[in-house]
Amino acid sequence: MTDSIINSMADCLQGLRVVDLTRNLPGPFATRLLADLGATIIKIEPKNGDPARAFGELFAALNHGKTTERHDFRGPKGIAAIKAHIKDADVMLDSFRPGVLAGMGLDAKTLHTLNPKLVMVSITGYGVTAKESNESAAIDVSAINHSRASHDWAHKAGHDINFMAMSGVLDQLKTASGEQAMPNVQFADLAGGSDTAVIALLAAVFAAQRTGKGRHIAVSMTHSLYQHLVMPKETGALVKSFSGDMPAPHFDFLGGLLPCYRLYRTLDNRYMAVGSLELKFWQGLCEALALPALKDSHWQLDVMPNSPESQAAAKAVSDAFASQTLAHWQRHFAPIDVCVTPVLSLQEAKAHPLFAH
Repeated sequence: MTDSIINSMADCLQGLRVVDLTRNLPGPFATRLLADLGATIIKIEPKNGDPARAFGELFAALNHGKTTERHDFRGPKGIAAIKAHIKDADVMLDSFRPGVLAGMGLDAKTLHTLNPKLVMVSITGYGVTAKESNESAAIDVSAINHSRASHDWAHKAGHDINFMAMSGVLDQLKTASGEQAMPNVQFADLAGGSDTAVIALLAAVFAAQRTGKGRHIAVSMTHSLYQHLVMPKETGALVKSFSGDMPAPHFDFLGGLLPCYRLYRTLDNRYMAVGSLELKFWQGLCEALALPALKDSHWQLDVMPNSPESQAAAKAVSDAFASQTLAHWQRHFAPIDVCVTPVLSLQEAKAHPLFAH
């Protein structure tokens, strides 16, 4: 969220008390979002601390605005201190593997005896099985549309790259030539873990305020990320309807198949991002590139993406962008509203007026 939004919403969750047992990235980012919205966060670390502390500024970015305590998670005094906080809390988040909470004496049955309105959110890598769900009273939000989860992955270790790989998302990130890309943005941790956890816990808190009953929710980063593939699932089926085959990711409807929605290389080996998906934007792009003959070469005018006409349009646009540098095209398209932008580096984005404040 931007600073202005944070400032205007900093009191939205005032009074919400959250006990945070999570570490590393997904859980701490989730509770940082809650802290930004005014919630009171009690971050409880084990005696040896959150491993993310080794990253210095990253730890500070994830955990500002929280009160931090350290306790022995294996000793009775430490567990008693955690329970003391839970008595008055609205939410408890953890990121342990399934079964660990119960082993610590912090299972849902025990904690709901202490605090019936408590919302428990467990961020997991691969979800929980039907057996574990029954034992812990956890609702696996990854399995809402499935009556039984019988996989044997619940106790497997993993990190973002593993969750992305198993969800099918990593395979979608291919270069134009079909090579596998290695992302350095933690999509599973943040979108599949942090954001999904925040949505689930706020919904559960809202319900608890009305009913007086809390619940235990298990968030699977892998399953949540799989649900984010809504576009490739549907657009892949669309491409198959006229090509006969499911497309490779870099030949999907929005993966580079359309001339009006793809990346184009510039003279200095940078890229411009063209998102002129609608006909009006495509026709504006053709005018901007002095290619008026291509204005009708668009999918909304029934020009199929894999047709010779579409391929010729892509070649002409590609040649146009390749004739000038990124800086040239950035200046050229600055006053033209056709969904065309430069692909900025992190440093360039940081210095851009969008983020410079």
